[in-house]
Order: sequence, then C-alpha cells, then structure tokens
Amino acid sequence: MNVRAQNQANLAGTGSEGFVADYLLFLLAAASDAASEDFHAQVRAQGLRVPEWRILACLSDEDGQMITQLAQLALMEQSHLTKIIDQMATKSLVTRRSDAKDRRRVRVYLTGAGRKQGADLVAAARAHEMSIIERLPPGEAATLKEGLKRINALYGTGMAGVAKADQMETPA
Repeated sequence: MNVRAQNQANLAGTGSEGFVADYLLFLLAAASDAASEDFHAQVRAQGLRVPEWRILACLSDEDGQMITQLAQLALMEQSHLTKIIDQMATKSLVTRRSDAKDRRRVRVYLTGAGRKQGADLVAAARAHEMSIIERLPPGEAATLKEGLKRINALYGTGMAGVAKADQMETPA
C-alpha cells in the first residue's frame, strides 16, 4: 500500500466517533485551546492580552523584527498587529525604529520593561509546556512537535514561512 492509500485508510478511522471528533484540524485547534487556557490566564493576570504575549515571545526570540515577519510569527493579520503594536508602545513595552538599511522599513524592538515581562512569560510558558509534556508518554511530545513542524513546513507557516516572508518584505 502506498503512503497516500495508507493515509486515506488512517483518515477513515473507526467511523463510530463521527467526523469532527476524528478531524485533524479540529483536534489541533481543540488541543491548542485546552492546553493554552491555564497559561493564557497567567498572561491576562499580568495585564496583557494573548496577542501581546505572542508579540513579546516573538521579540524575545529575535528583537527588531519587521512587521511582516512579526505578524506571521504572532499568528495575526498585519493590520491587526500594527494596532496592537501601537497599544504596546503606549504601555512602553515596545518601540518602533526605522531599519538601518532601508529607512522605509520599520522594525519593532522591546523596551527594557517589555524585555523583562517577555522573559518572565517565556519562563512561565516553558514551565507550562513542561507540565503538559510530563503527562505524555516518553518521546510522544518530541514526535508530536516534529509532526506539527512538518505540517507547518508543508504550508509555509512557522519559521519556514517567516524566512519566505522576510525575503519578500516590501517597504511600508
């Protein structure tokens, strides 16, 4: 049996669960919502919204990102991200600066307060992730992460999509 036929057989499932209960995209979204709920409560307790947390996390990985790259990593529309960046700048969490090579481009940087809050939340996120991983059988988390990275690569999302978007960045 070829890979496509095997995958179709796997998709067929038992049939007793119904479509939604065995639908990959529903399972991914439901797992993300359930696993994120407790951590997102921690984010809100620190006076942030979830999109603000995502931006802090992305900038904690690489400060000074361009808006297009940041929007893709933070999983939001560029126009929505721009409004949130404005609000975060008002809270003194981020600042915008022109790109040194092309002044028409804008990069977003963490302020000292943003860097501190981002680092604290990244540490809390890692602890939350570990609490989830500890409940899984050994090796299952690594297998799951690799599978999700492959799916993201297929669709040009995640870090692979960011590299592509960064190459195509046009001045704003």
